[in-house]
Amino acid sequence: MNELNFSNLDDAAVHIRNSLDNGIPLPRNRVKNINQILLFAYNGTGKTRLSMAFKDVGKLDDNRDTLYFNAFTEDLFRWDNDLENDQQRVLKINQESRFFNGLQELEMENRIRPLLQRYADFDFFIDYDDWVINFTRDVETGTGAETIDHIKVSRGEENIFVWCFFLAVAQLAVDQQVAYDWVKYLYIDDPISSLDDNNAIAVASHLAQLLKNANRRIKTVISSHHTLFFNVMWNELNEKKKLQPYFLSYDKEAQLYKLRYTNSTPFFHHVALLEQLHQASETGNLYTYHFNILRSILEKTATFHGFKNFSACIEQGDDDPDGVLHARIVNILSHGNYSLFEPMEMTYENKSHFRRILNNFLNNYRFNPELFPETSGVTRTRSEPRAD
Repeated sequence: MNELNFSNLDDAAVHIRNSLDNGIPLPRNRVKNINQILLFAYNGTGKTRLSMAFKDVGKLDDNRDTLYFNAFTEDLFRWDNDLENDQQRVLKINQESRFFNGLQELEMENRIRPLLQRYADFDFFIDYDDWVINFTRDVETGTGAETIDHIKVSRGEENIFVWCFFLAVAQLAVDQQVAYDWVKYLYIDDPISSLDDNNAIAVASHLAQLLKNANRRIKTVISSHHTLFFNVMWNELNEKKKLQPYFLSYDKEAQLYKLRYTNSTPFFHHVALLEQLHQASETGNLYTYHFNILRSILEKTATFHGFKNFSACIEQGDDDPDGVLHARIVNILSHGNYSLFEPMEMTYENKSHFRRILNNFLNNYRFNPELFPETSGVTRTRSEPRAD
């Protein structure tokens, strides 16, 4: 029962719904009271189509039961760039969508603005007569601060605004507000498509906090191709063992969708995570949160090999014969809060420790060398700095 095959995504969606409603049957027992399902799939597999199939299963005439975030949610907003005058650029809202139920009555600006301020330095105002959004930004001029109206925000800023809009609506559903009391499921697909890693961590942590406070009436599916986002969501939500991870893939030859349940075994995405860590190490863009990812990989590897502690997977060198120093470094730097909004870059010394631990791990556990080009970071000295 650890892997199931489906001829189409509709059947996969039905299975996921049943897992949330009835628990997940495993070889030895059934995992009950599942609150969230976390699904990893590479781009092009069908994540967005699966989210729409999940939503469609719950449709009955005009009744709905799923509040979803995916590429179609972003399409509910579109730009009017005022091509004639190039002055009144606004973001139009599709007022026909149920997503915007009770927009004015619920004072959505006051709900969205505190969320947006976590990520962005611009503001907004909703025109309820014309159903448009005006973005503004304060800029410094020679005479002081000035507010610029009708700005065109970047694609990444637009995405984070739409995400904050969704979060505000999701909070209303969690709070069982009347306009959204029809919501039984949240389905969230790749909310970080245009965000950098730092904001990806922030979004994941913020989403996790909302879901932790959600009541059991609402079940959640989260799908992503982003390994860092997936890893943070797993670490944040798996405290009570009520989160279930899946890997979705498509077998072109057999023309089957494969849904693999992964729990106690090392995660399928660890190779992708290792690639990400290796790239960060090679470029020098190392932040303290990378130790969180490294520790997670070490722990899963230790479990797979039957060790009681992740330190068993850290090579013992002449300068650290018992592996105590490096184990202690990983332990200390992987604890504490994620650096969400101002991620802290590692010190030179910690970068050196990180590279040595990572590269020794890659050498000791035989991964495909084509995924990890030859590394020179282990022996780098201060006279041979990397372009940090």
